[in-house]
Amino acid sequence: MKRLLASLLALTVCPLPGASGTVRLKELITLEGVRDNQLMGYGLVVGLAGTGDSRQTVFSAQSLTNLLERMGLTVDPASIQVKNAAAVMVTATLPPFSQPGSRIDVTIAAMGDARNLQGGILLMTGLKGADGQVYAIAQGATVLGGFQAGGAANGASVNHPTVSRIPDGAIVERGAPSVSLGSQIRLQLGHADFTTASRVAEVLNQHFGPVAHADNSALITVVLPPEYANKPTEFVAELERLTIEPDNEAVIVVNERTGTIVMGKNVQIAPVAIMQGNLSVEIQTTFEVSQPGALSGGTTQVVPQTNVAVKQEAARNIMLKEGATVEELVRALTAIGSTPRDIISILQNLKSAGALDADLRVI
Repeated sequence: MKRLLASLLALTVCPLPGASGTVRLKELITLEGVRDNQLMGYGLVVGLAGTGDSRQTVFSAQSLTNLLERMGLTVDPASIQVKNAAAVMVTATLPPFSQPGSRIDVTIAAMGDARNLQGGILLMTGLKGADGQVYAIAQGATVLGGFQAGGAANGASVNHPTVSRIPDGAIVERGAPSVSLGSQIRLQLGHADFTTASRVAEVLNQHFGPVAHADNSALITVVLPPEYANKPTEFVAELERLTIEPDNEAVIVVNERTGTIVMGKNVQIAPVAIMQGNLSVEIQTTFEVSQPGALSGGTTQVVPQTNVAVKQEAARNIMLKEGATVEELVRALTAIGSTPRDIISILQNLKSAGALDADLRVI
């Protein structure tokens, strides 16, 4: 328990990302309209060693029949009993500015009752976007990254056998629908904040001249300087190298289910006194057998014996002066032997008392 408490408290006093120091704009912003696109398709995996869909999966047999018909073979779907094929959903992410001929990774997941996709080959599958257009074609041998062996009574499985991947398994056939970089670009903050947006515009104006202004807490409009009028890509590359110090609100995140606390090192606490004591009541009931004497005519009885023990520890108290931080609070609570559960309760009470200048989030 002491080792667990020490590790949790060490995590507690670590500064949150971006709480101090400078961060590249590349880590904070994205270009409006420059985004990933989700793709999805329906396909067949063949070559499975008897671990594919059974006859209960009707659409798998129908898909296989349609495939054979396109190849000139006519087969009745009701007569197909193939266990080496499985119907799957194929998903992929199309990066912005992807060009025809480039490759992307795909993920394959079984739709029916196939037990294992190990060793299978995905047949040619079109991947469509939200607009219904085919943007990539996927095909190739699946990579499971695990295995499943044994039978129903005794077996072993590593990783998830009904989900697999094909690295570089899809070829892009249509360019991604991305915006073109013109004379004006708009920057989006990953975490909306008025102060951070103002600082981004200020840094850009100091480096490039009066080219940027913050529209709101999440959007900054930037006009390309004259020297970059025909070089928008170079301008974005130069912009991403600039650094600022983002402004972050004081937040304490508490997971009461696991006893985990994450909070910034510089969270301020008002002057306060904390007193903590433990009261424990233990009740134990034992059953004893009462045996009557010889020739007494009595009967054997089970008699319960109840013992009550009350234990109360002396109250432990700490006092925090004005300007105290969470780091000082944690060190003080550690010194008096508080557990992570105690610290969570104390933080909630501090927030209720108005002594904690931070947003307390319980998840």
